[in-house]
Amino acid sequence: MTRRSISILGATGSVGASTLDLVRREPGKWRVVALTANGNVSELAKLAREFEPELAVLADEAELPALRDALSGTATQTAGGAQALIEAASRPADITIAAIVGCAGLAPTMAAIEQGGTVGLANKEALVSAGEIMTAAVARYGATLLPVDSEHNAIFQCLAGNELGNVRKITLTASGGPFRDWTAEQLATATPAQAVKHPNWDMGAKISVDSATMMNKGLELIEAHHLFPVGLDNLAILVHPQSVVHSMVEYRDGSTLAQLGPSDMRVPIASTLAWPQRMDTPCQPLDLARIGELTFLAPDEARFPATRLARQAAEAGGAIPAVLNAANEVAVAAFLAGQITFMRIAAHVEDVLSRYAPAKPTEIDHIYAVDAEARQHARMLMEAA
Repeated sequence: MTRRSISILGATGSVGASTLDLVRREPGKWRVVALTANGNVSELAKLAREFEPELAVLADEAELPALRDALSGTATQTAGGAQALIEAASRPADITIAAIVGCAGLAPTMAAIEQGGTVGLANKEALVSAGEIMTAAVARYGATLLPVDSEHNAIFQCLAGNELGNVRKITLTASGGPFRDWTAEQLATATPAQAVKHPNWDMGAKISVDSATMMNKGLELIEAHHLFPVGLDNLAILVHPQSVVHSMVEYRDGSTLAQLGPSDMRVPIASTLAWPQRMDTPCQPLDLARIGELTFLAPDEARFPATRLARQAAEAGGAIPAVLNAANEVAVAAFLAGQITFMRIAAHVEDVLSRYAPAKPTEIDHIYAVDAEARQHARMLMEAA
């Protein structure tokens, strides 16, 4: 049997690790082309020795000598820097998993799309910041974009065999994060340690804080707007504390299809890797009798205004979603560093949005310029506060 080729951009992160866990379980079916990481030399070297990729790349070029030493004697080529990430993404592969966090993943993701192959997208910031440019590139190069995020993958599964014209509404579910039941007074004193303790998912610090503020769901709303163009008025968010129903699609005949599964990223990743087929995972099957009940609540945008800000940014379009994303990254970093309070995260993002409205970008370089300027504005406003 011919092995399928795969590249993983962001191999040492949570999505990369989950992807490689699935590859590891079926080694005879996969050939690894490229693995990339930001600066985690030891983990990337460990993975490269195990999976024997053609190429291992570090975004942090200063760490490249250490990677070369660690992989001395192997057949794996090594490289470092932003251009090397793009070159890794440009290598032909049956599927490329784009899981680099933040806008750093935008150019490599675009490079993978331009090869006209299949891209499993786990980098929501890329689609949020450059959705119009990216979707146009997918059409231009004949690429296939498969969503890896659990919510968007769920929508993708619920849409199988159906036309968007038959869709009445798409609903993304949100756990509500660790502060779902907290009062405004409690939120005012929330700490970074409390914010990163997600009740259902094991994620990194930044995305965990985004879940706590509900900005993660706001970014996913913008992402869904580009992936499934049914109109913003037909996209909704529901808080679903159990994280069993990952998203729902309601059709014009009144039928609603939902995708259910355990809170394990290997489920949507497996759906992406095997598409249009299915593959085994080690995930425990759902025990609905044990779970007992599934509950759904309307989001509270008074306590968690991030979803409102995201919807407004999506409505404005152009560069505004990129400003939202950049300002949020700056604010979350400041919160994790103890520089601002939890409630100031969304407030600071809204402040930046009210003061900075750049022209509509037409190419990737414009997105990077907007991102840099938005971060500068965000930092200046924070210093002035």
